[in-house]
Amino acid sequence: MAKMTSAYANKVLRRLNDDKDFYLNKEQEGQVYVASLDEEPVVPDYDYSDVSSKIAEIDAKIVKIKHAINVTNVTSTVMVGGADMSIDAVLVKMAQFNKRKSILDAMRKRQEKTRVSAGYFTSRKTAPEYQYINYDLETVNKEYERIDGEIAEMQIALDKFNQTFEFEVEV
Repeated sequence: MAKMTSAYANKVLRRLNDDKDFYLNKEQEGQVYVASLDEEPVVPDYDYSDVSSKIAEIDAKIVKIKHAINVTNVTSTVMVGGADMSIDAVLVKMAQFNKRKSILDAMRKRQEKTRVSAGYFTSRKTAPEYQYINYDLETVNKEYERIDGEIAEMQIALDKFNQTFEFEVEV
C-alpha cells in the first residue's frame, strides 16, 4: 500500500500512460518487418510475450490507481458555498456550470439590437430587418458572474483537496 494525493496519483497515471504508449508503439513497430530476398533482414527488437506482459502490468497499476481515486472522490467531501459536497458531486456540478457559463458568455456578448443581412439574392425587401435579444442583458451578466464565482470556489476547494488529502493505493 502507498499513500498518494490525487495530484500525485494523476502524475503517476500520466507517467504510466507514457510508458504504455512506449510499449504500444514498440508493439506496432515490431510486429512486422520487410526484407529483400538478397540481403540479411534487420529484425526489430520485439518480443510479443514481454511487451504484452509489460502492457498488462501497466494496465493493472492504472486500474488500481483510478479505482482508489474514484473511491476517494465518492467518499470524501469538501465545503463549497456553505454545503458539504462529495468530490464526485463537485466535479459533476463544475461540468454543468462550465457548460452553462459558456452559453451565458455567448448571450452576454450579444448586442441588444443587430441588423440582419438579407443577402444578395434572398429578397427584394428594401426595409432593413433587425434582430433583438429577448432577455435582460444585466440579468445574464449577473448570472454569468455568479456561476463564474461558484466555479472558482469549487476549483479552489478541489485544488486544496487534491494537493493535501492522502489516500491508500494498493501497488
